[in-house]
Amino acid sequence: MPAEASRLFVFARHAESAANVAHVVSSDPSRLVALTERGQAQARALGAQLASVHIDLAVGTRLLRTQQTIEIALAGRDVPVLVEPGFDELRAGDLDGAPMEAYRSWKRQHAPDDRLPHGESVDDALRRYADALRRLLARTETVTLVVVHELALRHIAAAAAGSPPSPGTDIVNAAPYLFDERAARRAVAALDARASSARP
Repeated sequence: MPAEASRLFVFARHAESAANVAHVVSSDPSRLVALTERGQAQARALGAQLASVHIDLAVGTRLLRTQQTIEIALAGRDVPVLVEPGFDELRAGDLDGAPMEAYRSWKRQHAPDDRLPHGESVDDALRRYADALRRLLARTETVTLVVVHELALRHIAAAAAGSPPSPGTDIVNAAPYLFDERAARRAVAALDARASSARP
């Protein structure tokens, strides 16, 4: 088996947070949004699913909910944790803290390369995700747990599979998605291509 095939990336959306329950946009790392009790139970369940998997590195974002998910899921295990801002949630700018429906309404009226007011565009975020994934691929750990946000995982999973992201696909909290190195490299290429195709 080629060496690259032996590397594993376990991606998961963070466990349920207070923002999920309130149905509000939460993209600012300085606003500390914690897991709910249900989210803590989901994180423990993720840990149980990964109990027999040796994990060399855990990667989260600057947002508290990803870090709490990692902390709970890997409780009692000596795994180094890396904070990777490139996987942060879509920067919502003026819509941070607004109801999710306000974001969805804005999105329906704009193209993926339109930037949110004082924020970034979806295509900006895709470029960030590709760069962050590229940085992980440059590392040497055999198994990496990566806890990210719904938008990032939706696009990364679709890119790895070679298919367009489906807004109707349910990305559940704290469920593991496994990618080998080939799939991760496909995701980088597809994310780059999609973001670049939107450029004039």
